[in-house]
Parts: sequence; structure tokens; C-alpha cells
Amino acid sequence: MKFGLLGRVLGHSLSPQIHQQIFQAMGTGDTYALLEREPEEIARFVRENPEGLRGSNVTIPYKERVIPYLTDIAPEAEKIGAVNTLSFTSHGVKGYNTDYLGFDRMLQAAGISLMGADVTVLGNGGAAKAVLQVLADRQAASLRILVRDKAKAGKALGHFLAQRPDIRLETYEEALAGKTGGQVIINTTPVGMFPKVGASPVPAEFTGRFAAAVDIIYNPGETRFLADARKAGAKTCNGLYMLVAQAVASEEIWQGKALDPALIPAIMKQLEETFHG
Repeated sequence: MKFGLLGRVLGHSLSPQIHQQIFQAMGTGDTYALLEREPEEIARFVRENPEGLRGSNVTIPYKERVIPYLTDIAPEAEKIGAVNTLSFTSHGVKGYNTDYLGFDRMLQAAGISLMGADVTVLGNGGAAKAVLQVLADRQAASLRILVRDKAKAGKALGHFLAQRPDIRLETYEEALAGKTGGQVIINTTPVGMFPKVGASPVPAEFTGRFAAAVDIIYNPGETRFLADARKAGAKTCNGLYMLVAQAVASEEIWQGKALDPALIPAIMKQLEETFHG
């Protein structure tokens, strides 16, 4: 079977490496290709499936653009308003969001509980949407989102704010001026990602107000943000588990069966050797 990743610029993607390891573990001859397409090609890609794919992942800037061309959409993807996995069948094309599943599984693996927690999320981009939906579904007690521009963020996150009118939008300046902390802080911004590894979206003093810190960045393995949290005694978790878990979740949809949970740590180990070996 043929699979791939739909996007615009995909040169640095780790997806082929991850999926090939899954195929190897399953003993299949399936293939996974990078599928760079221009915006005007998306409707045909989804509706006609000219590549003859069984499934495709979707990355920026097409996670929202594919939605009008779907036959069906999974509940979590509809709530989030973004799709990162397409399943092509004889009945049509269904969209899913496995970023949601990947983030949820990552927190469970790290032993970070959200129920009843006061949570602060940094950023309001595409990655934040799946994170926020997990937080809502896992019944976080309070949600605060730190943004640069409240008007723009309000527009981007409109349907989340409608679901949870108690969500607080604050600018970084407002949050840093206060003394409020909480149980969990989550970075969904690219600040601190390789090669600009020395930066953190918030000062160490602010990060130190939380019992657990999560960064969806996976390269480097420990960002400045996570290093600050660890030094303050917090539990920390980077985004590598999410990256691999969302790929495994996609394969489970396409293959129609659950895969061995041991695949995730095994693939993570190989990727860590790629980064640091």
C-alpha cells in the first residue's frame, strides 16, 4: 500500500523515517513518500486521489484547506477544525486529527494528569488547537493562553472560546507582570527549536511556577524552556513521543488495527540516535 505526507515544503520531515520503521516492524512492503503540492492542487489530490494512496498525513499549510473536500470527518478533527490524516477508501475520504491522539498519549505516558489542573498554554498557532482540545476533553479546571496579540488570537481560536468561555487570553506581558502559576505549562510555539536553541518563550522565573512543563518541540531533546523547568524541580516532557505517537495512530487508522505500543519507544530511541548520535 502507498502512503505519504501532503504539504508544501517537506525537505526536513522525519515522517518517512518513522513510517518506514513501522512498516519494517509489521513486515509489510508499504511505502511512504513526501508529496509536495501547491494550493491549487489540493482539491484534486483529495477528491481524485491520483497517487492511488491508501492514506496520507497532512501538514502545514493544508490542515484546514483539505476539509471542504472530505466525505467524512472524525469528531475530534471537526471540533479542532484541522485534519492531519486522510484515509482513502471505496466510500470516500475521511479526515482525522492524530495530533490530538499523539498529544493525549504523550501526557499519559509522561504521567501528567490534566483533570482539575490549572493549565497555561503558550501560543495560539495550528499546533495549539489539538492541544487545547485535549485539555478541554480531559477536563482541565482552568485554561489560560498566552499570546502576542489578543485580537488575532481571539479570531483564530473562536470556536474554542465559544466552547469554554472561561478560557483566559493574556498577553505575555500581562502574565509575566502577575504572580499566577499552576500545575501544567505547555509550549506550542517554535521558540527554542533547533537551530535557535538558546531561547525560551518565557523567563525561567515564570516557568518555575508550574509543577510540570511540556514542550511539543522534539529537537533539541531538552529546550531552554524545559531545562528551566527541570532546574526548578518540575516534571518535564518534550514532543518526541507526540511526533511518533501521532504517526502510529495514523497507521492504526490505515491498517484497521491496533499496533504494538512498544513501537513508540523503539522508534523514539532510533530518532534520538539520529539527533544526537
